[in-house]
Amino acid sequence: MKCSTTALLMLAALVVCPLPALAGGKIVIDDTKWISVGAGIRTSFKATEDGADSASDLSNDFRIDNARLYINGQIHEYIKFEFNTDCVFCGNSNLESFALLDAIAKVELNQYLNLWAGRLIVPGERQEMNGPFYSSTFDAYQTPFVSSDFSTNYGAGGAGVYARDQGVNLWGALGEEREFQYVFGVFQGLQSRANQKDHPLVAGRFAYNFLNVESNPGYYTSGTYYGAAGDIFTVAGSFQWQQDGAGSENNPGDYLALMADVLGEKVFDGGGVVTFNGEYKYFDSDYDADAFADADNFGMFSGDAFSVALLYLCPNEVGVGRLQPYAKFSGVYPDDSSNRDELEVGLNYIISGHNASVSLFYQYGDIETKGINYGPNGTPSSSLGDVDGDEVSSIVLGMQIQI
Repeated sequence: MKCSTTALLMLAALVVCPLPALAGGKIVIDDTKWISVGAGIRTSFKATEDGADSASDLSNDFRIDNARLYINGQIHEYIKFEFNTDCVFCGNSNLESFALLDAIAKVELNQYLNLWAGRLIVPGERQEMNGPFYSSTFDAYQTPFVSSDFSTNYGAGGAGVYARDQGVNLWGALGEEREFQYVFGVFQGLQSRANQKDHPLVAGRFAYNFLNVESNPGYYTSGTYYGAAGDIFTVAGSFQWQQDGAGSENNPGDYLALMADVLGEKVFDGGGVVTFNGEYKYFDSDYDADAFADADNFGMFSGDAFSVALLYLCPNEVGVGRLQPYAKFSGVYPDDSSNRDELEVGLNYIISGHNASVSLFYQYGDIETKGINYGPNGTPSSSLGDVDGDEVSSIVLGMQIQI
C-alpha cells in the first residue's frame, strides 16, 4: 500500500523541522508504519573535598553527563529501526563528540525469537542494560567497565563505546507469562592490539522473573519501575568472552566476564515502594603483567566487584513529585592492585518516573581517587603493589529530563 500524500508531507516535516519541536512525538503513516522522536539530558554539579588544584579546596565541577536524541520507527509489521545519538565523553575536551550511539535494524517476529543488528548494546548485567537514564540512582557506574565500556572507540584498537559495539543480538522470552528472558550476541569486540587474529566477542544474558514479568522494549532493562509494575523479583546471569580480548600484542590474554544481578521491588498498600538492586562481577583478563609496560595494552580489569542499593519511594507527593531516600555501597577488588570502595547516601525527587527527576547525594570512598587503572601499582610496571588514593567526600546534585 502506498503512503498517502498527507503522510508523506508529515514525514518530510519531521526531517525538516527542528527536532526539539517534535521531541517525544509520533507520526503514524499507516497501520504498520510510524516514526517517533525523543530527547534526553542528564546534567550535574559535583563538589569533592581536596579535589581542586590547590589540594585543600573543594573542586567545583559542572557536567553535561548525557545529551541524547532518539529516533525509532517501524516500516513493516516485523521490521523496525532505532537510531540514537549522544554527547560522548561530554566535558572531556580530548574525547568529546556528538556521536552515533545506536543504529539498529530490528526484525521482531514473536515473543520467542527476534533479531537486532548494527551498533547496539552488548549483553551484560542489569546496570549495563539499564543505561544511565533507566537506573535507580543517578551515578550508577562504580564497578569496573566491560570491554565495550572501557574502550573509547570502535574498530582498530577499540572494543566499543558506552557499552555498544557492532554486532548482532538474538533475543526473546519463553514461558506462559514470558518469565524467562534471554539475549545472545556476537560482536567485534577488541580489534587489533592483543587480537591479531580477529576473534569475535560473544555475550549473553538470561533472566528469570519470579513474580511480575518486567515489560521492556526488546532486552533493555530498568533499575526500578517506581511501583508501576507491581511486585518484582528477577534474577539474571550474564557473560562476555573474547579470545585475545585483553592485554597487548606481545602479552595477549583472553577476556572473560561473569556477572549476576538481582532486582527486587515491593509495593505496599499505602503506596510506598521498596527497591533493591544488587550486582556482582567476576572478570578474568588472562594476560601477563608485562602488558602494562606495552604502549598498546588494553588493560582490562581482573578481579571481583559488587554493588548493592536499597531505595524507598515515599507514598505521598511533596509538591510535584515523591521523595526517594536511598543508600548504596560498592566494592572493587582487583587481583593486582589495591581494593576500592564507596558508600553513597542520597535523596531522589521523582517527578515523572525516569522522565523527570532530581537527585542529591553524598559519596565517600576511594574508587574515584584510585582510578580505573587496575594494573600493578596503577602504573606500567611488572611489580605488584598498592595504589595511592585518599578516601574523600563528594556532594552531587543531578537532574534528568527526557521525553
